[in-house]
Amino acid sequence: MTIDRRRFLGGTLALGAAACVPRDQPRDARIAGELRRIEAEADATLGVELFDTGSGVSVGLNADRRFGHASSFKLSLAALLLQRHAAGQIDADRRVTWSEADMLSYAPFTRERIETGATLRELARAAQTTSDNPAANILLRELGGPAALTAFWRSIGDEVSRIDRLEPEMNDVPTGEFRDTTTPAAMARTVAKLVYGDVLPEAERAMLKDWMIATDTGLRRVRAGLPEGWLAGDKTGTSGLIAGSEYNYIDIGFAEPPAGAPITFACYLRARQTEDEMLPRGEAALARVGALIKEFAEADDGLPLVGKIY
Repeated sequence: MTIDRRRFLGGTLALGAAACVPRDQPRDARIAGELRRIEAEADATLGVELFDTGSGVSVGLNADRRFGHASSFKLSLAALLLQRHAAGQIDADRRVTWSEADMLSYAPFTRERIETGATLRELARAAQTTSDNPAANILLRELGGPAALTAFWRSIGDEVSRIDRLEPEMNDVPTGEFRDTTTPAAMARTVAKLVYGDVLPEAERAMLKDWMIATDTGLRRVRAGLPEGWLAGDKTGTSGLIAGSEYNYIDIGFAEPPAGAPITFACYLRARQTEDEMLPRGEAALARVGALIKEFAEADDGLPLVGKIY
């Protein structure tokens, strides 16, 4: 049996089983209230899901609304390569080359390696840790395109997430767009499956987790709000077309408290601001979400533990 805290509470109240409510409601109310406050003060739409990998319990805001992936899809792309390599379907250490036609504006790894090429594994690591855009496109091409990544999500039980285009077109995701989107609820669980589930063998799972920890683009986002001493890793995304359009600030990942089960998170902040105006506020808003993870992880609300979903 799996359970979502919001659905559990709804059913509990309907049945009149009030015994759990006093212990749970204040904590949930505090977190929900703070998430709404963060959303209002950022003048943005905030989508969040915090998922307890030990109990299967979650809490969030706008968790079933669709948001664009931006570069956060590169975590799942790296996982897809590692899964296929472990299954013997592809050699992650095969070297590939690319040309100037493949280059995009943000290419810290592929620009440096354009003369020599790189292995698929190196491209996956670069896409995850540096968010190199040509690395992601080249890897997607080698793995079967956007449809292959969408099929990977479906194969692990994610019926929501999808990729339809390549970089940079896939960043054009205004409100109401269905292509290249996910929901916080879906992605928090997908991260749990990739990092703590059985989607990947132990060695590949450890490699992906190490890459997430080594990713420094999120150090000013959710991870900035976590307590000192917690182990954490993530993948960020940032997108915006022109000044004054919708900008998206994304952070998905995991946080491990010194004691207790790991928490996975999926955070999306969508705001209509110029990039210069929004970037510091966007990062600060996601850092405030990070500070709430400690309260979510440590609360003893009296709910029974339930089976993991993966």
